[in-house]
Amino acid sequence: MKFEIPNYFLADLGPEAEFTESMITEAVLTLRSNRERYLAVRNTGAIIRIIAQTADNWLEEDYPIREIALEKGPAETGFSRETIRNGLDHFFEGLNGDTLEDLLNQELGHLKRLDGPCAARNETGKVSMASGPEMITHIAAGNIPIPTMLSMVLGLLLRSTQFVKCPRGTSFLPRMFAHSLYDTDSKIGSCLEIAEWQRGTETLQDTLFKHSECVTATGSDEALDAIQHRLPAKTRFLGYGHQVSFGYVTKEAIGGYKAKRLIRDAADDVVAWNQLGCLSPHIFYVEDDSINWALMFAQRLAEELEKREAAEPRGEIPKEAAADIASRRAMYEVRAAHMPDSSRQWCSEGSTAWTVIYETDTLFQLSCLNRFIYVKSTPNLDEVLKGAELVRDHVSTVGIAAAEDEKEEIATRLARWGVTRICPIGKMQKPPLTWRHDGRPLLSDLVRWTDWEQ
Repeated sequence: MKFEIPNYFLADLGPEAEFTESMITEAVLTLRSNRERYLAVRNTGAIIRIIAQTADNWLEEDYPIREIALEKGPAETGFSRETIRNGLDHFFEGLNGDTLEDLLNQELGHLKRLDGPCAARNETGKVSMASGPEMITHIAAGNIPIPTMLSMVLGLLLRSTQFVKCPRGTSFLPRMFAHSLYDTDSKIGSCLEIAEWQRGTETLQDTLFKHSECVTATGSDEALDAIQHRLPAKTRFLGYGHQVSFGYVTKEAIGGYKAKRLIRDAADDVVAWNQLGCLSPHIFYVEDDSINWALMFAQRLAEELEKREAAEPRGEIPKEAAADIASRRAMYEVRAAHMPDSSRQWCSEGSTAWTVIYETDTLFQLSCLNRFIYVKSTPNLDEVLKGAELVRDHVSTVGIAAAEDEKEEIATRLARWGVTRICPIGKMQKPPLTWRHDGRPLLSDLVRWTDWEQ
């Protein structure tokens, strides 16, 4: 018998569903009641086991909810089946008992801090306990699903009931994750709610905010400001604004037998979630000299992206996004024709599936994403940082490829410049569970501490 997704969540009612303030209030009151009965009474070990078991289920090829996600995901999200599968597999492979325990120890100093007062190894004279908010509202960005799903995991670890509000048409994969948690433990699943509605319904969000001890939001800086101004004074707010990322390749890294692996890794970063996440590269800066390493890198990357389109197609994108890519391609085609030494372009034939632009200008350039990537020639890291100065306060991740004896100096300089995450190229869209989002704690920002002095 084919598995059917039941209507457990508001988002299951479909895009035509209309909600009222009273419906949202009733949902919130039910969530808070369920938390007291089913979630607040669980200890940390029990919550970890539920999350880890859910992740294990997702890694089984015949898990019914996974099958539905891969079957219906392309039509629901625009991502290809292969892109969804690769992205979800990486997320769930990193979601296990060991990584969850590592996260709690890193963030709270002790695995049992949420269960009762305890002391970390180096603490004397007091014990401490951390308490999560009774209810968290998540305002999701909707561009890719993983940040929303991670937020749900964090909320469960804190014993918080959660209401996830997604933009219209973007709740499918987070909703499938919520159903999988319900499938593992229905009582835990009843402490989650997911809904989506259009902009312009601020009264519904205000109803949510009134009942929430904490609100998290991901989106543009303007959207975050608008949300924060609507919150009650005592509501804790965590906003994650617009961030950009780029890669940096030294000439020592691109030469020799490792070059093929490096190109494949760079393609991984461009292809993952179609480059739509804040951790996806807009540019690869490549150190250059008379050998024209950057031009070689760009050409090889184009060849690799062509192969990837056959194996892991990009999928359909909105007409506006395709038009933006076509317009920018036309501009660079003219530029390459007049300045072939400083500008080149490679792109998929008959589609906007992938584009590689080579330039000698180091000024940071925002990509139009959807596998549209810049490769820029640079003499050194100094010129990279000068070129990226305009986005200095908005840089999240820098992927690096360098010789072993170069890496520490590069990482130190990037950290002092303001970068909050440095990783190998190929891992930009694959952060570990313990990654500190935008350089901030994942759990510590959400909890209230109680110190018991002895």
